[in-house]
Amino acid sequence: MKIAIGSDKSGFYLKEFILARLSEKGIEITDLGTADVEQPHPFFEVASIVGKAVSNGEYERAILICGTGMGMSQVANKFRGVLAACCETTYSARMCRAINNSNILCMGGWVIGPELGLEMAEVFLSTEHTQGLEEWRQAFLKNAYQQVVEIDRTQTK
Repeated sequence: MKIAIGSDKSGFYLKEFILARLSEKGIEITDLGTADVEQPHPFFEVASIVGKAVSNGEYERAILICGTGMGMSQVANKFRGVLAACCETTYSARMCRAINNSNILCMGGWVIGPELGLEMAEVFLSTEHTQGLEEWRQAFLKNAYQQVVEIDRTQTK
């Protein structure tokens, strides 16, 4: 799986922690910025770069980190095919994948500590759509996802 990560200044240190730990575990992840906390890129630039890359299929999943995660989520969701979820717990990171098939996890560097952020990233990356859910719910959610894809396809962004 091809994975991207990005942050603004507010999410820089959490991004660096997550990137280092995932890399140590052999997970290949591409840093799309901010590369230097002294020369940061604003959230809307980084979210646009990552959102576009996920939208055009360069990456299957991504992680975006700003101060709260909300700005990154709002911008990334402007791109067709992107389902970015702003999460603050491991449970929400798991369920945004299992229920909603989200492809970008957004977190807040002001809100999430390093160990929790890493745990959220690992759960997000290891959970598949409908994983661990009842059979009837899996069928419902797969249909629901197709409806969301159709809504996204027919809207102008």
